[in-house]
Amino acid sequence: MPGTARQVGVTGARTVTISFAGYNRAWAAWIADRLERRGVTVYQQRWDPPVEIPLEESLRDLRLSHGTVMVILSDWYFQLGPRSHDEWNRALRAEVAPEPDRFAAVCVTTSALPGATSVFGAADLTNVGADEAERRLLARLGLPADPLPDAAEARPGPRYPADTPQVWGGVPRRNIRFTGREELLSQAYSALQDSGRGAGVVTLHGMSGVGKTQLAAEYVYRFGSEYDVVWWVPADRRALYRQKLAELAPELGLSTGAEYGERLRAVRDSLRRGDPHAHWLLILDGADEPDQIWDLVPTGPGHVLITSRNPEWSEHNSHLVEVPVYTREESVAFIRRRAARLTLPEADQLADALEDLPLLLDQTAGWLNDSDMSVEEYIELLEGGIDQDVVKVSADFPLAFQTAWSILLNKLKDTVPESVDLLRLCSFFAPGSIPVRLLKDMPPGELPEQVSGLMNDPLLWNKAIGQLRQYSVVRLESHEAADDAASSGESLYMHRMVHQIVGHDMTERDRQEFIGVVRRALAAADPGRPTEPSHWPTYAEITPHLKWADVLKSTDPAVQNLVLNCLRYMYVSGEYRAGIKLGERAVKAWQELLGENHPRIWDVSYHYANLLRAVGDYAGTEAIERAAVDHLREERGAQDLEHLRAAAGLAADLRGLGRYDEAWEMSGWVLSGYRELLGDQDARTLAAQNNLAVTLRLLGRYPEALDLDGRTLESRRTLLPRRHSWTLDSEIHYSTDMRLLGRYDEAMSLQNQSVQVHRNVMGPDNPQTLRAEFNLALCHYRSGERTKAATLFTRVLERAERVLGEAAPLTMMFAAGQSCFAREHASIDQARAISEKAVAAYADMLGEEHPFAAGTRGNHALILRNVGEREQAHALVEEALAAMTRAVGENHPWTLGCAINASALRNLVGDTESAAALTDSVVTRATEILGRTHPLTLSARIAHAADLRGLRERRKAEKTEGEALEDLVSTLGPQHVHTVSARSRNRPYWDFEPLVI
Repeated sequence: MPGTARQVGVTGARTVTISFAGYNRAWAAWIADRLERRGVTVYQQRWDPPVEIPLEESLRDLRLSHGTVMVILSDWYFQLGPRSHDEWNRALRAEVAPEPDRFAAVCVTTSALPGATSVFGAADLTNVGADEAERRLLARLGLPADPLPDAAEARPGPRYPADTPQVWGGVPRRNIRFTGREELLSQAYSALQDSGRGAGVVTLHGMSGVGKTQLAAEYVYRFGSEYDVVWWVPADRRALYRQKLAELAPELGLSTGAEYGERLRAVRDSLRRGDPHAHWLLILDGADEPDQIWDLVPTGPGHVLITSRNPEWSEHNSHLVEVPVYTREESVAFIRRRAARLTLPEADQLADALEDLPLLLDQTAGWLNDSDMSVEEYIELLEGGIDQDVVKVSADFPLAFQTAWSILLNKLKDTVPESVDLLRLCSFFAPGSIPVRLLKDMPPGELPEQVSGLMNDPLLWNKAIGQLRQYSVVRLESHEAADDAASSGESLYMHRMVHQIVGHDMTERDRQEFIGVVRRALAAADPGRPTEPSHWPTYAEITPHLKWADVLKSTDPAVQNLVLNCLRYMYVSGEYRAGIKLGERAVKAWQELLGENHPRIWDVSYHYANLLRAVGDYAGTEAIERAAVDHLREERGAQDLEHLRAAAGLAADLRGLGRYDEAWEMSGWVLSGYRELLGDQDARTLAAQNNLAVTLRLLGRYPEALDLDGRTLESRRTLLPRRHSWTLDSEIHYSTDMRLLGRYDEAMSLQNQSVQVHRNVMGPDNPQTLRAEFNLALCHYRSGERTKAATLFTRVLERAERVLGEAAPLTMMFAAGQSCFAREHASIDQARAISEKAVAAYADMLGEEHPFAAGTRGNHALILRNVGEREQAHALVEEALAAMTRAVGENHPWTLGCAINASALRNLVGDTESAAALTDSVVTRATEILGRTHPLTLSARIAHAADLRGLRERRKAEKTEGEALEDLVSTLGPQHVHTVSARSRNRPYWDFEPLVI
């Protein structure tokens, strides 16, 4: 780093001090490395002379350095200050020419430099490869260029600066006017270098407009040569972040399928392992909501650099580097570089007026340089102000921003008026990355007259974009393309400060015209199949723009269909929170726009209810769906498709509320209606058939559920692609049915294969993937593969808590399973903590009398038993048994399971007769309901044998136990964990398992 000395290898015969501009740090590091390998002692000294000190004095100080002074010549070296070429020529002639042997130089630029730099006799390193550059460097210093020993050459070192990392993507163009920030760059570099493996995360945080993104980009260009992979990802939206990170897969040479979920999983795994590249740098730009993406930040041997307005990243193992406004010196240097005609006092005046905010300085100085207006006149405009009611800008921004922007807008109107219209059109997209290609793809007749010519005239387009870039209003996002290709404008980046103010003086006529265009462009981009994972990246790109295009006020059917499809996408992809916000707004807006009974209201209510149901608001969704059912039945009759859809939703609500008999009756009626209207093989009929099977499973009628799920799976495999999400969902259901019936090997075989496909197709964090993995964990657990089960239980629960939240129904279901496993095979303290949260959460969400609340209380009683709290455990399990009996009846498998646990606690507190009577009753009922060899029946028989031994009825106990053991061996095998446990006379227990509704 600047100002540090290093000596590597053997003691050298020479000493060199490298003087370099911070911009050229990569060159300094590479030159130092090549010299040190040959025994040269190297000092690195960053050149940044204070502007108030004469240049001659700074050069005299440089002569005090050790050994030969090696200057890295670039336009940046001479811009620092900034000073004119005449000043440099005078200083070089006075201070360098008299002692030319003290200096040497290399040139790394093709730009024009002060004429007197010829005194350095610089070696030209431009446009040559690493080997030739090293030869020229050594020749300039009079060092031999003999080959190095193998050991010295093999040592890793900095990459040759003219060579880019092997993988490079998404990085903005380098800002050739970047100024200062040396201390911040050093802080970020040191923090990343000093971090341990998997902990290299630094967040650049500060308010809007301070240059966080520019600082991150400069970090990449200065230190990028130290990495094999540099990948820049927009991180303002979770779905877009996932999509862009997945695009790294082919660049890493990873063999994956086409689905982006599969690519994302492969990328994260590759980065974690450091294979094929351990030296990687990932930049997450605009990550203002840590809770949305922190779980997706890769770990491993590489580094992560984040830009954010949110300092809460410190809570997620990130080192914070605060980015303030410029120092006054930085402001003045930047302004004079941006507007060469301004004097030092003028630059200071302007910086003071604009409060040293980099974005505002950039925009203002840029056009002041092209304007005849004096700084004093400009400041008078700022101080005079404009009517502050004209525009509303965040309190985070300086007050001067309002006036400064108005002045800049007038300048743009005078030069390329089309550029202002383009800006206004872009203001109806979300700030940040704006997909202008959607506009360019529209037919000319669909575009407003002001921008139609702009979109279809490449020369005019390039001129407008060039003007906007010149004033730092936008930047191009097509970073890797050549300049002419980049100008085609796949997307533009508009800072949120610019976005916030650009449309405020627009006429209402223009506003309506522009917003209509954006709405139509978004609708035209709708793939039309939101349940297809391959289309999720497109929806991820579209959905953030819905709010800014105010699509909910549109009466265009295509735009309304887009809203519905986006809601469906958010549901199937697991973006529940964002979907609920959109759904709530859509219901309210469309009721006002279209009327409370318009057909669109029932469409949007259906999707909104699905999203609410996904987060457990069953009472709320029941009210929504019941209103729809009642209205549609009265208006259209019972045999109407929309009515059947609403009734199916109501049945799901009843399942969530624990009213399974009502749900079964309604689900059966819905299935009959679909079969009559559409036939057996329509997708809607199969969905209704699936839902009826879900209800049967909740009722404990596992054989019937298995039969129905088997037929649904077979039909979906025939009618849909094998990797379709509905087909995969049927595989989860069918595997669950087999597991609940004790067919563990078959269940695990199907679910294991299905999990792999889920991860590839749906993505590792999709709720359906998490369900598949959880069922596989249960399959492993029931089969005795505890190590595999432990890994999956932990991973699924952690991801669900991050992605869905602790209070989500799926998360609570996973927590119940993890707690049961931890109770028997991990930490009892962990089991208790998780269980207490699950018990409380189910009671809060569903009420004390819901079967899920009763079941998890029964599970918790077993934990209390294990920690010695017998009386409390006994009271709790009896309460759970009574509540479960009231909720689902005495013959439901859940009630029978609770009874097995209650009998164990009765035995433990000395109530042996009652325990034996209970297990005797359970054996009778379980045999009738589930069959003699069902695992729950076998557990009841083993438990009853133990109770008989407690009553000293040894012969009856031995007969009962012997018959049960024979059935265990024939059903599960002699070495199955249940068989071995029963043979060892360990009293069986039963775990309540909440099921998907």
